[in-house]
Amino acid sequence: MKINTTKETLLEPLQQIGGVVERRQTLPILANILLNVRNGILMVTATDLEVEIRTSIEVDSNGDKDFTLPARKLIDICRALQEKSDISIETENEKVLIRSGRSRFSLGTLPAQDYPVIEGIVSNQQITVKEGQLKSLIDKTHFAMAQQDVRYYLNGMLFEFNEGKIRTVATDGHRLAMSEVGGIDNQGADFQIIIPRKAVLELGRLLTYSEKAIKLDVSGSHLRVSLGKTQFTSKLVDGKFPDYQRVIPMHSDKTVTADRDVLRNALQRTSILSNEKYRGIRFQFTKGMLELLAHNPEQEEAKEEIEIQYEGDDLAIGFNVGYLIEVLNVVETDQVKMFLSDSNSSCLIEGDQASNSRYVVMPMRL
Repeated sequence: MKINTTKETLLEPLQQIGGVVERRQTLPILANILLNVRNGILMVTATDLEVEIRTSIEVDSNGDKDFTLPARKLIDICRALQEKSDISIETENEKVLIRSGRSRFSLGTLPAQDYPVIEGIVSNQQITVKEGQLKSLIDKTHFAMAQQDVRYYLNGMLFEFNEGKIRTVATDGHRLAMSEVGGIDNQGADFQIIIPRKAVLELGRLLTYSEKAIKLDVSGSHLRVSLGKTQFTSKLVDGKFPDYQRVIPMHSDKTVTADRDVLRNALQRTSILSNEKYRGIRFQFTKGMLELLAHNPEQEEAKEEIEIQYEGDDLAIGFNVGYLIEVLNVVETDQVKMFLSDSNSSCLIEGDQASNSRYVVMPMRL
């Protein structure tokens, strides 16, 4: 069986699905991708048993065939070929021969019937949302997810569907990010799901800021997102997300308003001399002024002063500078508001206008 296509046609779906394939696999076949050829349509599938991405392209083929190929090698071969090259893929017993111009590559295969695919899920809930809305929710909150936390339910993102809204929440126990959009058709159903960290990052990579409506199908154990010719499926985390509303400060008596870019740039400069392990910076708030101070074990020091809108009592508090910079990177307004109580209480950060995103950062002892 022979397939004819071009570099650009083949490389696009391979790049879409390539992030799912782990470099180190317990099962050798998971280092491969599955290729199914049917009536001139090539379906390409990648999975790590938790996340699956499947997409298709039109090709010129002289038959139907199912086979697998090493994902990384195939992607690297396609990338290395000259622009607008023609590619032919020919299957011969347990080998696949790839030709392009004067280049020849012979790759080993593994049996297609051994490739694990997620079977058709039975949808309990179906939600319609604009692709750009879903991407915005992920982009504004994903950085706060935990990594390899023993509280496995924090190694992912909460999606909460409630009263025509989708809210995403991520926390690692030291900071929390929350964003929501309204006008969603969730057919009157209110529920929560937790999507694993890797799935969130891969889905965010697939999505674009398009106004196109997309469908989310939710079953008891899976989420499936249909994006035109591409289908994204993820297992759900079986666990209960903590009550995030309890950690959002509700009675802060000190409000700071600052220029987002000025504050972010000052934090980036000050962070150069912060302790590389703890990343702590001291914030000293006085009327109309914020002083930032960083120290490190080499007895080096960085100090910045910026003008702010603040009329409260003097306050000194420490924060992980990396957490604040990540928040300021996703706040879209020119001004940012910080709501504070005392040196031992969390800080709530929002944009200066009616914002759909809120961020909580816990203080540090310096």
